[in-house]
This record gives sequence, structure tokens and C-alpha cells, in this order.
Amino acid sequence: MGGQHAAFMLAAPSSGSGKTTITLALLRMFAQRGLAVQPFKCGPDYLDTRLHTMAASFGGREGVGINLDTFMASKEHVQGLFSRYSSGADVAVVEGVMGLFDGAEKSQGSSAEIAMLLGIPVIMVINAQSMAYSAAPMLYGFRTFDPALNLTGVIFNQVNTSSHYSYLEAAARDSGVEPLGYVPRSEAVAISERHLGLDTSAAYDREGVIAAMAEHVGKTVNVDRLLEIAQVERSCTPVLPPSMVKGNKVIAVARDEAFNFVYRENIDVLGEYGRLLFFSPLHDERLPEADMLYLAGGYPELYAEQLSANSFMREQIAAYSRNGGRVYAECGGMMYLGKTITLKDGSVYPMCGALDLETTMQESRLILGYRKVVLNGSSQELRGHEFHYSRVSYQGELLNIAAVKNARGENMTTPLLKINNTTASYIHLYWGEMRQVPAMLFSLENCITH
Repeated sequence: MGGQHAAFMLAAPSSGSGKTTITLALLRMFAQRGLAVQPFKCGPDYLDTRLHTMAASFGGREGVGINLDTFMASKEHVQGLFSRYSSGADVAVVEGVMGLFDGAEKSQGSSAEIAMLLGIPVIMVINAQSMAYSAAPMLYGFRTFDPALNLTGVIFNQVNTSSHYSYLEAAARDSGVEPLGYVPRSEAVAISERHLGLDTSAAYDREGVIAAMAEHVGKTVNVDRLLEIAQVERSCTPVLPPSMVKGNKVIAVARDEAFNFVYRENIDVLGEYGRLLFFSPLHDERLPEADMLYLAGGYPELYAEQLSANSFMREQIAAYSRNGGRVYAECGGMMYLGKTITLKDGSVYPMCGALDLETTMQESRLILGYRKVVLNGSSQELRGHEFHYSRVSYQGELLNIAAVKNARGENMTTPLLKINNTTASYIHLYWGEMRQVPAMLFSLENCITH
């Protein structure tokens, strides 16, 4: 499919500028116009892609959020994903990560690198609450730092008056960047921002929050002009993923409010191994009969009481693991497989007990970063990301089956644990490009040096 469509990246000088709110608002506004919208997120974030999917899905049309990450996958894979998913879209919106040039090493893997890789223009989001004409040298610097970057427009956030915006508008034009409007501060939107990713309960009205964001942003941002300056040539030949012979396994995948941190491509690859059955450790009474069990990450600590109360499910999962069932669990899934979770207030909740470990949220600190993983006895490097506040204490006969390094090649103590046929880690691995990884994770005997 040739011709043109709108495609652009929303980026910022730093985190906390308002990228996600404005991205969600624009996705919903485009969808409300009847446009086919395809959202993307730079980097390893699995929360924003879920929110993107909600915002872009409107009127019976779904827009699934996709991660684009040049640390966890090759540049060719990222280009292929963008081409494949945006080929049928009227508008493709890519939300950047951190500051525009912030990468794992200097600008490697940054939003800027991905924008140049995809050949799409960049729209900056600047928090201008305490800024006026100083926006000019800031924008000029971002526009000219790398001549290959096409920084086309800017939206100013936290601007409460049209007179304030007039100064910013002049600054943008003098820097060679087109001003596309501003977003006034809204206390209601600010409160919603704080809870949007954290409150996963069914009672929380995400739909209402996203609709309110769209209405608020739409009053002062020139969406029509944005669509005009973001026109690019549509890829004529979407790159298809390599085909695999469909397997005959049955894979049970945990998916509910407590377990939902997954990469879309991981699920698609897992589906090549057989039939996926989704179930809820929170709400279901029975574990589906399956050849493999995948417990993804999430927020088990927010639902510790409910997860603990579903003792029948906990007992079935523990028995499945102890009897040699093939289990792969990451982060929140690993916490659930352990003996207990201790919350910040000191309350302790029993979990599955399949792994001889205990998790606590007390005296915790953020552990965050890219990871390189090499399984024992293997030379193949897997890529992933670690993000958690909890701490785990290990006992018993849990075997660490991998060497883990960060993006700079420094050794990390994060283990990849194994007992029987159960494998678990804090690391969220990405296997969208390395389609043989699930086979390694669910059956690792040949990779282990005892």
C-alpha cells in the first residue's frame, strides 16, 4: 500500500514533560475522527503500550500499542515492526522515552535514533511552566544537534494563558520549529496522570480519563496542522515476521489486573508454539490443562490479598510446578510463585510456594535497566529489561542458570532461577525477534552446565 499517511514521534527534553498525556489525548482525538490509528512506544515500557491501546481503540476499531526498542532488538526488526503495523494506518504515533537523545549508551537506543531510523518527523513536548523566550535556544539545539533529525513542530505543556503562549510561539518560530499550540495546566488531568498506570482496578475509569485528556488537549492544540506537517511516504512492502511451523502445545497465559506486563510480539511468538489459553489467577477457580504455563509480570503486590485468598488456584499452580510442569515466570509472576509477599505496612500474604523465595516491599528501592542474559552452556545473548521496587530473599535449591550484565557490560546479581521445569526471573525478556527463545525458557535442560 503506497501513498502518504501521517506518522510522527512525540519526544521531549526530559521525562516528566507530559509526553504520555499528550500522546493519549492525540490518539483518542485521531480515533474519534474515524482515523485508523497505530500507536508505538520507544523503549521497554509495557504500561504505556497498554494505555496506548485503550486510547487508540474507539468506535469498534482497535489500535494495539507496540514497543520499538533498538537495544532489545535489531534495527531491522524495529523497522519491520513499524512498517508492518503502520502499513494500514491513517496515522502512526510514536511516543518517545526519557529525553530525546537519552539512550542506553549516549544516544544509542534513544528516541532520536529511532525517529531517524524510521524516517519520521519529531514533535517536541516542552514543559514551559517556568519558561518563555529561553525555549528558542533549547529548541534550536535539539533541532541542529544531529542534522539527520527532522524536528518539525512543538507543543508547549503547562501553559496557562494565551499571552504566555505568544512568547513561546515567537521563540519556536525563531528556532525554526513550528509551534502547534499549548496545553494549560489542569489539576484533574494531573491527578489522572498519577493514577493512570498504577490503578489497574476495574472500578478505575480509564476510558473517562482518556476522553477528558483528549477534550482538554484538543481545545488549544492545532491537530489539523499537526497532521499536515507529519505526512510521510507509506511503506509499500510491510516486512513480515519469519514463519514458523505452528506447534501443537497448549500454553496457559496469566492475564488479569495483577498480571499484564507483556510485549505484544512475545505473545504472538508464543502463539506459534500452539494454542494460547488466557486465565486469571485472581478470579478463576481452576488452572487450565496445559503443556506450559506463562506467568507474566504485573502488580501482584496491589492484589496480594485477593491472590492469597484464591487458595485453590495457588495450590494448583504449586502442584503443576512441583510435578514437573513447564513454567516460565517473570517479575510479578516470580513473586506470585514464591512463598509470601510482604507489603509496606508489614502485612504478609501467602502465595503459591512453588519457589523457595520470599518477596518484600519494605525498605525497597527502584531497580531499573536493560539486561544482557547468557544462559549457562550457551553463547547466545538474550536481551531484556528489569524494573521493580520489591526485594526477594532466596533459600533452598534454586539454581541460577545465567550470567546477567547491564547495558554497559557490567555484571549484575539478578539471577535467572530454575527448579524442576520452572524458570523465573525479575527480568522481562524480549523474544519478538529471537523466536526460538520460548523453547529455551520452557525446556532448558540442554542449555545448562551442571
